[in-house]
Amino acid sequence: MKNRPWLVSYSLWVAAFVLTGASAVYQKMTGPSYAVKGSVSLDGQEIAFKLPRSHGGPGDAEISLQVPSTELAGVLRLRRFPSYDEWRQRPLERVGDLLVARIPHQPPAGKVMYQISLARAGGVPVPLTAEPVTIRFRGAMPGWVLVAHVVFIFAGMLLSTRTGFEALRGGRPTHTLTVATLTSLMIGGLIFGPIVQKYAFGAFWMGWPFGHDLTDNKIAVAVFFWVLAVWRTTKGRVAAGWVLTAAVVTLVIWLIPHSVLGSELDYTQMPS
Repeated sequence: MKNRPWLVSYSLWVAAFVLTGASAVYQKMTGPSYAVKGSVSLDGQEIAFKLPRSHGGPGDAEISLQVPSTELAGVLRLRRFPSYDEWRQRPLERVGDLLVARIPHQPPAGKVMYQISLARAGGVPVPLTAEPVTIRFRGAMPGWVLVAHVVFIFAGMLLSTRTGFEALRGGRPTHTLTVATLTSLMIGGLIFGPIVQKYAFGAFWMGWPFGHDLTDNKIAVAVFFWVLAVWRTTKGRVAAGWVLTAAVVTLVIWLIPHSVLGSELDYTQMPS
């Protein structure tokens, strides 16, 4: 490929895109907001379920189960988290072939633990999950805000990976690529990120020093390392080590599941 530098560059862009996409999928699927999916066998039927762990906008969180047999019923038990509440129970509502559970709406960042069980009339309830599931509520936000946030964050990660590959192969990471990485991360994480936070949870910034929101803290760390990388690549200086360090730190941060240590209302400090 020595005579085809464009092919090297193209290959590195493809590799960066694949790695970025794979890490994004991993982050989403391992995060605490990813829905719990599965199935249970009951009364000779295989009943699939999808239990949400995040709900945005007004209204209750609604969960529907496809259960055609009218001989089967369900019960929902729930309590706010963290709280001193007692567990409450309510029957699932039948709507045609569906059994529907509704979790009462909570303020932004409010959480509810819940568990759904199914049974024949008078039978022993069979829980869908061994442990209760926790769902977090968030406020509604304009779609374009979330799209802009995701696009710029993804672009920043893609550019970070591509620039890191250039440093890893012993090339001269360009100042332009390094600046583009920093710019994308700042727009996605420090401009649109706080806007998303404000719509979803009522505050622009909930990371250090005001809180422990890991999503905010992660982007702050990534931006800090890329600021150093941009500084070290100014005036044509070769700073492969600085760029590679920033790229590795960003990748490690990207692999941390999204919404870990996210915003959370403490119901133990609020009236019942």
